Amino acid sequence: MMNKAWFYVVLTCVFEWIWVYGFNTAHTWWQWALVIAVILWDYHILPKACETLPTGTVYAIFAGIGTVGTVLMDVFLFGGHISLGEILFIAVIIIGVIGLNLSDNKEEKVAMKGAA
Repeated sequence: MMNKAWFYVVLTCVFEWIWVYGFNTAHTWWQWALVIAVILWDYHILPKACETLPTGTVYAIFAGIGTVGTVLMDVFLFGGHISLGEILFIAVIIIGVIGLNLSDNKEEKVAMKGAA
């Protein structure tokens, strides 16, 4: 069940990148309708990950990967620029998400050992 929850986390991050891309490229009503549909589907999947995983961890990953992906998308797809400061703070976001995930897993393993 835990692997399915992580699949939902990955899926919701990918859908977030898709709708962010749509914000930059949609021009017609039907393109905007697709963007809205992807957003709605994304926010349908996000709570499914929270059924098994800690909500704080899921949201931190969702927001962190979304932020990093959006900045990289801006640079590589839309001709944006990135500064050394932005790279530094992206690294801080990544370290924070990894640290939060590692600390949640550690507490979960300790709780499981105590229950056995």
